[in-house]
Amino acid sequence: MSVPRIGLLLLLLAASLHPLGAEELHGRIELVGKGGKGAAKGSDVRQAIVYFEPASATSAASAASAAASLRAGKPFEMVTRGKELVPRVLAVPRGGRVRFPNDDPILHNVFSVSPGNAFDLGLYKKGPGKEKTFESPGLVRVYCNVHPSMVAYILVVDTPYFATPAEDGTFVLTGLPKGGGKLTVWHEQTEPWTVSIQLPAGPAPITAKVEVTRPQVPSHLDKNGKSYFASGRDGYRH
Repeated sequence: MSVPRIGLLLLLLAASLHPLGAEELHGRIELVGKGGKGAAKGSDVRQAIVYFEPASATSAASAASAAASLRAGKPFEMVTRGKELVPRVLAVPRGGRVRFPNDDPILHNVFSVSPGNAFDLGLYKKGPGKEKTFESPGLVRVYCNVHPSMVAYILVVDTPYFATPAEDGTFVLTGLPKGGGKLTVWHEQTEPWTVSIQLPAGPAPITAKVEVTRPQVPSHLDKNGKSYFASGRDGYRH
Protein backbone atom coordinates (compact mmCIF):
# COMPACT_ATOMS: atom_id res chain seq x y z
CA MET A 1 0.00 0.00 0.00
CA SER A 2 1.41 3.42 -0.92
CA VAL A 3 2.00 6.14 1.64
CA PRO A 4 -0.53 8.55 -0.01
CA ARG A 5 -3.25 5.90 0.21
CA ILE A 6 -2.52 5.33 3.92
CA GLY A 7 -2.77 9.06 4.46
CA LEU A 8 -6.11 9.16 2.68
CA LEU A 9 -7.46 6.35 4.87
CA LEU A 10 -6.37 8.21 8.00
CA LEU A 11 -8.10 11.36 6.79
CA LEU A 12 -11.31 9.43 6.12
CA LEU A 13 -11.15 7.85 9.57
CA ALA A 14 -10.67 11.24 11.21
CA ALA A 15 -13.61 12.65 9.26
CA SER A 16 -15.86 9.82 10.43
CA LEU A 17 -14.91 10.43 14.06
CA HIS A 18 -15.12 14.22 13.84
CA PRO A 19 -17.64 15.25 11.12
CA LEU A 20 -16.80 18.30 9.04
CA GLY A 21 -18.12 21.43 10.71
CA ALA A 22 -18.59 19.74 14.10
CA GLU A 23 -18.29 22.21 16.96
CA GLU A 24 -17.02 22.08 20.52
CA LEU A 25 -18.55 23.84 23.49
CA HIS A 26 -16.52 24.55 26.61
CA GLY A 27 -17.94 25.63 29.93
CA ARG A 28 -17.85 25.46 33.69
CA ILE A 29 -20.55 24.71 36.27
CA GLU A 30 -20.49 26.38 39.69
CA LEU A 31 -22.73 25.12 42.49
CA VAL A 32 -23.59 28.00 44.84
CA GLY A 33 -25.46 28.20 48.14
CA LYS A 34 -28.92 29.63 48.70
CA GLY A 35 -29.18 33.19 47.47
CA GLY A 36 -26.21 32.63 45.18
CA LYS A 37 -23.75 33.32 48.00
CA GLY A 38 -20.55 31.29 48.03
CA ALA A 39 -19.86 27.74 46.98
CA ALA A 40 -22.39 25.10 47.98
CA LYS A 41 -20.91 22.98 50.78
CA GLY A 42 -21.20 19.20 50.59
CA SER A 43 -22.46 19.18 46.99
CA ASP A 44 -20.63 17.40 44.18
CA VAL A 45 -20.53 19.16 40.82
CA ARG A 46 -19.59 15.84 39.19
CA GLN A 47 -23.18 14.74 39.79
CA ALA A 48 -24.36 17.26 37.19
CA ILE A 49 -25.27 16.50 33.58
CA VAL A 50 -24.92 19.03 30.79
CA TYR A 51 -26.55 18.48 27.41
CA PHE A 52 -27.19 20.33 24.15
CA GLU A 53 -30.38 20.08 22.04
CA PRO A 54 -30.07 21.45 18.46
CA ALA A 55 -32.96 23.58 17.21
CA SER A 56 -32.97 22.99 13.43
CA ALA A 57 -34.65 19.97 11.84
CA THR A 58 -31.48 19.05 9.92
CA SER A 59 -29.35 19.14 13.05
CA ALA A 60 -32.00 17.23 14.98
CA ALA A 61 -31.93 14.49 12.32
CA SER A 62 -28.14 14.21 12.68
CA ALA A 63 -28.55 14.05 16.44
CA ALA A 64 -31.11 11.26 16.09
CA SER A 65 -28.66 9.28 13.96
CA ALA A 66 -25.88 9.74 16.53
CA ALA A 67 -28.23 8.72 19.34
CA ALA A 68 -29.15 5.56 17.41
CA SER A 69 -25.46 4.66 17.26
CA LEU A 70 -25.21 5.07 21.05
CA ARG A 71 -28.24 2.82 21.56
CA ALA A 72 -26.79 0.15 19.29
CA GLY A 73 -23.65 -0.17 21.41
CA LYS A 74 -23.16 -1.89 24.74
CA PRO A 75 -25.78 -1.03 27.39
CA PHE A 76 -25.02 1.64 29.94
CA GLU A 77 -24.47 0.37 33.48
CA MET A 78 -25.53 1.37 36.98
CA VAL A 79 -23.95 -0.98 39.53
CA THR A 80 -25.01 -1.75 43.10
CA ARG A 81 -21.74 -1.67 45.05
CA GLY A 82 -21.14 -1.11 48.74
CA LYS A 83 -24.85 -0.37 49.23
CA GLU A 84 -24.62 2.44 46.69
CA LEU A 85 -25.76 2.89 43.11
CA VAL A 86 -22.75 3.68 40.90
CA PRO A 87 -22.76 6.04 39.13
CA ARG A 88 -25.19 8.09 41.17
CA VAL A 89 -26.14 10.07 38.06
CA LEU A 90 -26.33 8.63 34.55
CA ALA A 91 -27.42 10.19 31.25
CA VAL A 92 -28.72 8.00 28.42
CA PRO A 93 -30.34 8.79 25.06
CA ARG A 94 -34.03 8.00 24.64
CA GLY A 95 -34.34 4.28 23.91
CA GLY A 96 -31.05 3.56 25.68
CA ARG A 97 -30.54 0.35 27.62
CA VAL A 98 -29.22 0.24 31.19
CA ARG A 99 -27.98 -2.89 32.94
CA PHE A 100 -27.95 -3.09 36.76
CA PRO A 101 -25.19 -5.52 37.90
CA ASN A 102 -24.95 -6.39 41.60
CA ASP A 103 -21.38 -6.40 42.96
CA ASP A 104 -22.52 -6.87 46.58
CA PRO A 105 -22.76 -10.25 48.35
CA ILE A 106 -26.31 -9.32 49.42
CA LEU A 107 -29.68 -8.94 47.71
CA HIS A 108 -30.90 -5.69 46.20
CA ASN A 109 -34.19 -4.64 44.60
CA VAL A 110 -33.67 -1.69 42.27
CA PHE A 111 -36.85 0.09 41.18
CA SER A 112 -38.39 3.37 40.03
CA VAL A 113 -41.92 4.72 40.04
CA SER A 114 -41.08 7.65 37.74
CA PRO A 115 -43.89 8.13 35.16
CA GLY A 116 -43.07 6.75 31.72
CA ASN A 117 -40.05 4.81 32.92
CA ALA A 118 -41.25 2.89 35.98
CA PHE A 119 -39.64 -0.51 36.55
CA ASP A 120 -39.07 -3.11 39.26
CA LEU A 121 -36.17 -5.58 38.98
CA GLY A 122 -37.25 -7.58 42.03
CA LEU A 123 -34.79 -9.07 44.50
CA TYR A 124 -31.59 -10.22 42.82
CA LYS A 125 -28.25 -11.51 44.08
CA LYS A 126 -24.67 -10.82 43.07
CA GLY A 127 -24.17 -11.16 39.33
CA PRO A 128 -24.67 -9.44 35.96
CA GLY A 129 -28.12 -8.17 36.92
CA LYS A 130 -31.04 -7.24 34.71
CA GLU A 131 -31.57 -4.73 31.92
CA LYS A 132 -34.14 -1.98 31.34
CA THR A 133 -34.82 0.09 28.21
CA PHE A 134 -35.82 3.71 28.81
CA GLU A 135 -38.22 4.97 26.15
CA SER A 136 -39.52 8.25 27.62
CA PRO A 137 -37.38 11.40 27.98
CA GLY A 138 -37.24 12.72 31.53
CA LEU A 139 -35.82 12.10 34.98
CA VAL A 140 -35.88 8.59 36.44
CA ARG A 141 -35.48 8.45 40.21
CA VAL A 142 -33.88 5.12 41.10
CA TYR A 143 -34.04 3.50 44.55
CA CYS A 144 -33.49 0.15 46.26
CA ASN A 145 -36.54 -1.36 47.96
CA VAL A 146 -34.25 -2.86 50.62
CA HIS A 147 -31.94 0.05 51.47
CA PRO A 148 -33.56 3.53 51.71
CA SER A 149 -30.21 5.35 51.53
CA MET A 150 -29.57 4.06 48.00
CA VAL A 151 -30.53 6.85 45.60
CA ALA A 152 -29.55 7.47 41.98
CA TYR A 153 -30.85 9.26 38.90
CA ILE A 154 -31.06 8.38 35.22
CA LEU A 155 -31.67 11.34 32.93
CA VAL A 156 -33.17 10.19 29.62
CA VAL A 157 -32.47 12.87 27.00
CA ASP A 158 -33.52 13.37 23.37
CA THR A 159 -29.97 14.14 22.25
CA PRO A 160 -26.61 12.36 22.00
CA TYR A 161 -24.73 15.50 23.07
CA PHE A 162 -24.28 15.14 26.82
CA ALA A 163 -21.46 14.98 29.37
CA THR A 164 -20.66 15.14 33.07
CA PRO A 165 -18.26 17.79 34.39
CA ALA A 166 -14.85 17.25 35.92
CA GLU A 167 -14.13 17.81 39.62
CA ASP A 168 -13.53 21.52 38.99
CA GLY A 169 -16.85 21.85 37.14
CA THR A 170 -15.37 22.17 33.64
CA PHE A 171 -16.96 20.33 30.72
CA VAL A 172 -16.56 19.92 26.97
CA LEU A 173 -19.28 18.90 24.51
CA THR A 174 -17.90 17.70 21.17
CA GLY A 175 -19.28 16.89 17.73
CA LEU A 176 -22.05 19.50 17.97
CA PRO A 177 -23.80 20.76 14.83
CA LYS A 178 -23.59 24.41 13.81
CA GLY A 179 -26.60 26.59 14.51
CA GLY A 180 -28.87 27.37 17.40
CA GLY A 181 -29.95 25.21 20.27
CA LYS A 182 -30.49 24.94 24.00
CA LEU A 183 -27.90 24.08 26.63
CA THR A 184 -29.17 22.57 29.87
CA VAL A 185 -27.42 21.81 33.15
CA TRP A 186 -29.15 19.33 35.43
CA HIS A 187 -28.18 18.58 39.03
CA GLU A 188 -30.07 16.55 41.60
CA GLN A 189 -30.10 19.38 44.14
CA THR A 190 -31.54 22.16 42.00
CA GLU A 191 -33.84 23.14 39.16
CA PRO A 192 -32.45 22.73 35.61
CA TRP A 193 -30.43 25.68 34.29
CA THR A 194 -30.92 26.48 30.60
CA VAL A 195 -29.63 28.98 28.05
CA SER A 196 -30.07 29.44 24.31
CA ILE A 197 -26.79 29.40 22.39
CA GLN A 198 -25.57 29.74 18.81
CA LEU A 199 -22.77 27.57 17.46
CA PRO A 200 -20.00 28.20 16.79
CA ALA A 201 -19.77 29.91 20.17
CA GLY A 202 -17.28 32.61 21.11
CA PRO A 203 -13.88 31.83 22.62
CA ALA A 204 -15.02 32.46 26.20
CA PRO A 205 -16.32 29.35 28.02
CA ILE A 206 -19.90 29.37 29.25
CA THR A 207 -20.34 29.70 33.01
CA ALA A 208 -23.42 28.21 34.66
CA LYS A 209 -24.01 29.27 38.28
CA VAL A 210 -26.53 26.87 39.77
CA GLU A 211 -28.13 27.44 43.17
CA VAL A 212 -28.40 24.36 45.40
CA THR A 213 -31.80 24.13 47.12
CA ARG A 214 -32.42 20.41 47.80
CA PRO A 215 -30.91 17.71 50.08
CA GLN A 216 -28.72 14.97 48.61
CA VAL A 217 -30.94 12.12 49.85
CA PRO A 218 -34.59 13.14 49.40
CA SER A 219 -37.31 11.57 51.48
CA HIS A 220 -39.00 8.77 49.54
CA LEU A 221 -41.24 5.72 49.93
CA ASP A 222 -40.69 2.12 48.87
CA LYS A 223 -41.97 0.62 45.61
CA ASN A 224 -45.41 0.02 47.15
CA GLY A 225 -45.76 3.59 48.37
CA LYS A 226 -45.10 2.67 52.00
CA SER A 227 -42.59 3.90 54.51
CA TYR A 228 -39.41 1.82 54.74
CA PHE A 229 -40.03 1.66 58.48
CA ALA A 230 -43.75 0.84 58.46
CA SER A 231 -44.86 -2.03 60.68
CA GLY A 232 -45.66 -5.22 58.77
CA ARG A 233 -43.38 -4.32 55.88
CA ASP A 234 -41.03 -6.96 54.50
CA GLY A 235 -38.28 -7.10 57.10
CA TYR A 236 -35.43 -8.06 54.78
CA ARG A 237 -32.46 -5.90 55.79
CA HIS A 238 -28.71 -6.26 55.32
